[in-house]
Amino acid sequence: MSRKILVLGEVRDGSLRNVSFEAMGAAKLAAGSGEVVGVLIGDAVQSLGNELIHYGADRVVTVEDKQLKHYTSDSFSQALLAVIDQENPAGIILGHTALGKDLAPRIASKLSSGLISDATAVEEAGGHLVFTRPIYSGKAFEKKVITDGLIFATVRPNNIAALEKDESRTGEISSLSVEIKDVRTIIKDVVRKATEGVDLSEAKVIVAGGRGVKGKEGFEPLKELAKVLGGAVGASRGACDADYCDYSLQIGQTGKVVTPDLYIACGISGAIQHLAGMSNSKVIVAINKDPEASIFQVADYGIVGDLFEVVPLLIEEFAAVKQ
Repeated sequence: MSRKILVLGEVRDGSLRNVSFEAMGAAKLAAGSGEVVGVLIGDAVQSLGNELIHYGADRVVTVEDKQLKHYTSDSFSQALLAVIDQENPAGIILGHTALGKDLAPRIASKLSSGLISDATAVEEAGGHLVFTRPIYSGKAFEKKVITDGLIFATVRPNNIAALEKDESRTGEISSLSVEIKDVRTIIKDVVRKATEGVDLSEAKVIVAGGRGVKGKEGFEPLKELAKVLGGAVGASRGACDADYCDYSLQIGQTGKVVTPDLYIACGISGAIQHLAGMSNSKVIVAINKDPEASIFQVADYGIVGDLFEVVPLLIEEFAAVKQ
């Protein structure tokens, strides 16, 4: 099967997010022997075109405008729709990020198209594309078969493997001039409350704390462990509600959904709302004083003990291994 697939590369702080390369991997599967076209939207994104090509794009189309410096649904939808109109693709793939979750439904509505959101796998079967996505807060999975019409999907970070970077790949990088008009929202500045370091939604290792950390200072050893492991720090809603940390760290049904290679839950009881946000992690390690805590039911490894005794030991051991 041969199809032309568009992939929107998501830019943050002047760099491409890793989910862009994972979306490229999904697009390669969807395109078959066809063409994968990368799309970059922003005020200065031309220089990032080669990186998309190195990760699998056959060519790249850029749309640049000062009004595209910060994401707004009005401006980005105008830019992306213009590219879609020019390219007439068989499919469009975005990352299932805050941007993708906002932009994709708007574009699908404009195109009168269906949308498969939060896909965790894509495969070809019987000449049709099959997307797998979680339902019921991750308790089950459904397969969506596209038999006709536009292929439109968002892919969950850390689930579909990106292609190996090949710096020898070359391709055309072209620009498209789009008149951005009637923008109802103007963003003058962005102030982030998120902690510095690894992006939580794309982290391969996450160390998360719950009410068991007992206070803001209880997150300090978790931050140290995350630093040693090259990971990010997360939290349960209980810890956020107790003002132990910022809500930007919240993982769960009403927070971020994450699927890291390693998830270390410290002092988290395992409420169903929290499990909805992390139960699909590849390896789960639970540390809790209560042997009956629900978190142990989904954990691959469980440590019954005081996190303030266990975490320093883990820091010491992992630091020794890395030396």
